[in-house]
Parts: sequence; structure tokens; C-alpha cells
Amino acid sequence: MFNGLVLGALLALISSGLTIIYGTLGVLNLAHGAMFMVGGYAGYLVFEGTGSFPLAILGGALFVMILGVAIERLIIRHFYDRPPEDQMLVTFGLAICLVELVRFLFGSLSKSVPPPAWGQGVTQLGFMLYPTYRLAVVGIVALALGALYVVLYRTRLGMIVRAGIEDAVMVDSLGINVFRIFMVVFGIGAMAAGFAGIVNAPVVSLSPDMGEAILVQTFVVVVIGGVGSFPGAILGGLIAGQILSITSMINPGYSYVMLFAAMTLVLLVRPRGLFGPRSRD
Repeated sequence: MFNGLVLGALLALISSGLTIIYGTLGVLNLAHGAMFMVGGYAGYLVFEGTGSFPLAILGGALFVMILGVAIERLIIRHFYDRPPEDQMLVTFGLAICLVELVRFLFGSLSKSVPPPAWGQGVTQLGFMLYPTYRLAVVGIVALALGALYVVLYRTRLGMIVRAGIEDAVMVDSLGINVFRIFMVVFGIGAMAAGFAGIVNAPVVSLSPDMGEAILVQTFVVVVIGGVGSFPGAILGGLIAGQILSITSMINPGYSYVMLFAAMTLVLLVRPRGLFGPRSRD
């Protein structure tokens, strides 16, 4: 259950970025998993150069945010009015390019980032010993999700983003530069994935293909929680983390089966997800 809590927290953070992007821009970003991977490698480079884990987290997150802004301005912006299939194809192509570029630069062998000094060893919880860094991951991700919550629910930018999720045309009609907001939203969503990528690096080794599995899990989380719902992404991530962890303890081969079974059950009972708003389409 503790492993599920750690995995669920990471999935919640990654999914929050994806659901913000899809809810606001309407773009199904299949490159989100690749951005998670790029964040891990960018943080790895910063750590190798400075030896500072906090700087590695900051560097990985900022690099992916800048990358996300550049991708939105140069590519994604031209696909807002295109069919969903075109959006999926272009983001899938972007994911392949990012993965192969990282493979070219770093090779296929996995890279590892050691936990910081304050996260090494184990912690006595009274009823068991548990790796200290994994406990720290929950706290770090909770702070990141808290910061996202403040941005989304306590700032003018967040008010515009939430309004854009409901009705982007009306936001544009009010004289707000909706394309500038889209750029910021895509950057924030990408930053969430990159942040999770480097935070997760001491737990799981970095590899160019690491984003593929996390992308599938993230989409399931978004479906369970509800597209465009920030609370739904958090709850969906925690549910998915527990399902994957507990099922893996019993039989790892059925972990994805149970995850998709849970998603199917949610869709049967509540098609828009646990917290998803009613569709305007």
C-alpha cells in the first residue's frame, strides 16, 4: 500500500498536467510520457554537473516547461482546428522523435540518479521499515500538487484556465488572448511531467522507453478521474497506484488487467469519470 501511495502520487502529478492540457486545449498529447522521460534525463544532466538534487529537480522541470512552450508555439498551435486524429499523430510523432533523440545522445543503457543524502536509508515506521526517499517522494509530490492547486484555483491565470476548460470560445470573446493562455497551459502541463520524471529517477532507473508505460497508466488515471478535473486526476492517480501495487504483489501479470477493469467499471457507472464535468459536445 505504501508503494501504491508513492506510485499513485507520481501518477496524480503526471495526470494533472495531461488533464489540464486536454481539458483546456482539447489536444490528446501522446508525447506526455516522452516529456516525463526527458525531464528525468534533463535532471540527470544537471545532477551530473552540479551534484545537487534540488537543482536537478528545478533544472529538469524548467527544461521540459521550455520544451513544452516551444512545441506548442511551433507545432501544436497549428493543429487546434485539425481533426483529433491529426493531433494524435503529430504528438505520437513528437514522442518518437524525443525518445530517439535521447537514445542517440545517451544510448540505450539505463542511467541512475542516487537519492540525496537526506533521502538515503530506511525509516522506522513502527510496524515496518520503509525507504526514506520513497516517503519523501510523497511529500515532494504533495507540495507540487499544492502549488498547482494554488495556481489553478487561487490566481487569475487559473480562473482563465478553468474557464477555458468549460468554454474556450467564450474566454476568447471576452478579449483574453486565448492562444497565449494555451501556450502557458501546455508549458505547465509539460513541466508537471518533467518534474515527476526527475523526482522518480532515484526510484526507477532512467531509460529512453520509460515514458511508454507511464503514458498508458496516465491516460487510465485521466479517464477514471474525469477529463479536465484536477481533483479527479489526484484521486484517479491514488486509485491506480493502489491497484497496480496490490495486484503486482499477488500476480504482476494481472496488474494492467485489473487497472483496465477498474477503468471499465468507472466508465460503465459514470461515463464522464469520477469528477469529470458534463460534455458540451
